[in-house]
Amino acid sequence: MTPWGWWTAAGIAVLVLALFRRPLGALCRLAVRSGLGLVFLWLFQGVGCFLGIRLGVNLLNSLILGILGVPGFALLLLTQLVAG
Repeated sequence: MTPWGWWTAAGIAVLVLALFRRPLGALCRLAVRSGLGLVFLWLFQGVGCFLGIRLGVNLLNSLILGILGVPGFALLLLTQLVAG
Protein backbone atom coordinates (compact mmCIF):
# COMPACT_ATOMS: atom_id res chain seq x y z
CA MET A 1 0.00 0.00 0.00
CA THR A 2 1.32 3.42 -0.85
CA PRO A 3 1.81 6.14 1.76
CA TRP A 4 -1.22 7.99 0.37
CA GLY A 5 -3.30 4.89 0.97
CA TRP A 6 -2.23 4.75 4.62
CA TRP A 7 -3.00 8.44 5.11
CA THR A 8 -6.41 7.99 3.48
CA ALA A 9 -7.21 4.96 5.65
CA ALA A 10 -6.11 6.84 8.80
CA GLY A 11 -8.23 9.85 7.82
CA ILE A 12 -11.28 7.66 7.25
CA ALA A 13 -10.72 5.92 10.60
CA VAL A 14 -10.53 9.26 12.41
CA LEU A 15 -13.69 10.43 10.63
CA VAL A 16 -15.60 7.27 11.58
CA LEU A 17 -14.50 7.55 15.21
CA ALA A 18 -15.56 11.19 15.27
CA LEU A 19 -18.98 10.35 13.83
CA PHE A 20 -19.65 7.46 16.22
CA ARG A 21 -18.16 9.05 19.33
CA ARG A 22 -21.44 9.82 21.08
CA PRO A 23 -23.19 6.50 20.32
CA LEU A 24 -20.12 4.53 21.42
CA GLY A 25 -19.94 6.58 24.62
CA ALA A 26 -23.61 5.92 25.34
CA LEU A 27 -23.12 2.22 24.68
CA CYS A 28 -20.14 2.10 27.05
CA ARG A 29 -22.12 3.92 29.76
CA LEU A 30 -24.98 1.44 29.33
CA ALA A 31 -22.56 -1.49 29.62
CA VAL A 32 -21.05 -0.10 32.84
CA ARG A 33 -24.46 0.67 34.36
CA SER A 34 -25.77 -2.78 33.42
CA GLY A 35 -22.70 -4.38 34.98
CA LEU A 36 -23.35 -2.46 38.18
CA GLY A 37 -26.98 -3.54 38.01
CA LEU A 38 -25.87 -7.15 37.72
CA VAL A 39 -23.67 -6.77 40.79
CA PHE A 40 -26.56 -5.13 42.68
CA LEU A 41 -28.90 -7.98 41.75
CA TRP A 42 -26.34 -10.50 42.94
CA LEU A 43 -25.96 -8.67 46.26
CA PHE A 44 -29.73 -8.26 46.63
CA GLN A 45 -30.18 -11.99 46.13
CA GLY A 46 -28.80 -12.62 49.62
CA VAL A 47 -31.02 -10.04 51.29
CA GLY A 48 -34.07 -10.76 49.18
CA CYS A 49 -34.47 -14.31 50.46
CA PHE A 50 -35.03 -12.95 53.98
CA LEU A 51 -37.72 -10.62 52.63
CA GLY A 52 -39.35 -13.26 50.43
CA ILE A 53 -38.37 -11.47 47.22
CA ARG A 54 -36.58 -13.38 44.50
CA LEU A 55 -35.27 -11.46 41.50
CA GLY A 56 -33.37 -13.29 38.81
CA VAL A 57 -29.74 -12.38 38.22
CA ASN A 58 -29.76 -12.24 34.43
CA LEU A 59 -28.95 -9.96 31.54
CA LEU A 60 -32.50 -8.67 31.03
CA ASN A 61 -32.89 -7.57 34.64
CA SER A 62 -29.46 -5.94 34.64
CA LEU A 63 -30.32 -4.07 31.42
CA ILE A 64 -33.55 -2.82 33.02
CA LEU A 65 -31.54 -1.60 36.00
CA GLY A 66 -28.90 -0.11 33.72
CA ILE A 67 -31.42 1.85 31.66
CA LEU A 68 -33.94 2.86 34.33
CA GLY A 69 -31.91 2.80 37.55
CA VAL A 70 -33.89 2.91 40.81
CA PRO A 71 -37.29 3.11 39.06
CA GLY A 72 -36.27 -0.02 37.16
CA PHE A 73 -35.64 -1.78 40.47
CA ALA A 74 -39.13 -0.76 41.62
CA LEU A 75 -40.51 -2.07 38.32
CA LEU A 76 -38.77 -5.41 38.83
CA LEU A 77 -40.14 -5.63 42.38
CA LEU A 78 -43.67 -4.84 41.16
CA THR A 79 -43.50 -7.44 38.41
CA GLN A 80 -42.29 -10.01 40.92
CA LEU A 81 -45.17 -9.18 43.28
CA VAL A 82 -47.75 -9.37 40.49
CA ALA A 83 -46.37 -12.62 39.11
CA GLY A 84 -45.75 -14.20 42.52
